[in-house]
Amino acid sequence: MANPLLLIGDIGGTNARFALVRPGETGFFSAQTLQCEAFSCVIDAIEAYLLAVGAASPAGICLAAAGPVVDNTVQLTNAHWLIDGAELVTHFGARQARILNDFEANAFALPALAARDCVEVGEAGIPVAGDRDYTLCVLGPGTGLGGGGLRRYDGHMVPVVTEAGHVGFAPETALQDRIWQYLYAANGHVSDEMLVSGPGFTNLFEAISVASGAPAERVSPAEIFRRDAGGDDIARLAVDTFFEILGQATSNLVFSLGAFDGAYLMGGILPRYRNRLLSSTFRHGFENKSAHRALLKRVPTCLVVHPEPGLLGASAVACRDYESHA
Repeated sequence: MANPLLLIGDIGGTNARFALVRPGETGFFSAQTLQCEAFSCVIDAIEAYLLAVGAASPAGICLAAAGPVVDNTVQLTNAHWLIDGAELVTHFGARQARILNDFEANAFALPALAARDCVEVGEAGIPVAGDRDYTLCVLGPGTGLGGGGLRRYDGHMVPVVTEAGHVGFAPETALQDRIWQYLYAANGHVSDEMLVSGPGFTNLFEAISVASGAPAERVSPAEIFRRDAGGDDIARLAVDTFFEILGQATSNLVFSLGAFDGAYLMGGILPRYRNRLLSSTFRHGFENKSAHRALLKRVPTCLVVHPEPGLLGASAVACRDYESHA
């Protein structure tokens, strides 16, 4: 096929980002973002994207999606789409269609990140995905809370797929215990995602409001950060607690995966509030493990500020898959 194009995508609970890749070339182009709720299914969204950019049906497809992938199929956790790789191959006549968990794609992006794409969080440096063997992890709040890892072993890249956001939340302070009790009474279960995500931040603020003796109030993350900047005490406590719990969840993932070479933070929320993250209690929450505090102090953490890490990882996988099916 002359000048084949590959379609890549990064699909969350709110937005679907699509772009095109040429096999053998670095990067991607013609990126556009569509609203998931505007389309009944992923095929309709892809067709609208291809029409908008004037592209023909792709020769290969790689989509990163926010949900557990089973048999190359995923039901989005926070949206109504069911994405089936075999159906995409049939509909578009593609050579192959790979469905990745969104944080699997984020993990594949780690070796391609440049120094300018990462901001150090704490004082342990920035993780380096070099030519040696390593194990890294990535965690990020957005519509949900995603997590994953990447292991380089004997020259081979092995992604580690998780549903880290759905592990049970374990409170580590008296305030966190009161937050847990409030949310458990309402839901019968409390996961990390119910606190460390966009919707989770709203839950967290409501619980802290009640714990502080104020009326229960549900407001958006943007409003919470606005009030925090304006000096509101409850908002300040909510933001501090959000980042502290994010730190706890990140070190839990480090321990679970053995990712002592470094942890990357991603997601739709954190880059917008990087200065608040850098001045927060994130590293306190990250290092607050009595048995291994000294070990965690040496583990580097950084914020990824590349605008599309999911597409970056999906492009690497799309090109590899296309070449392997040549």
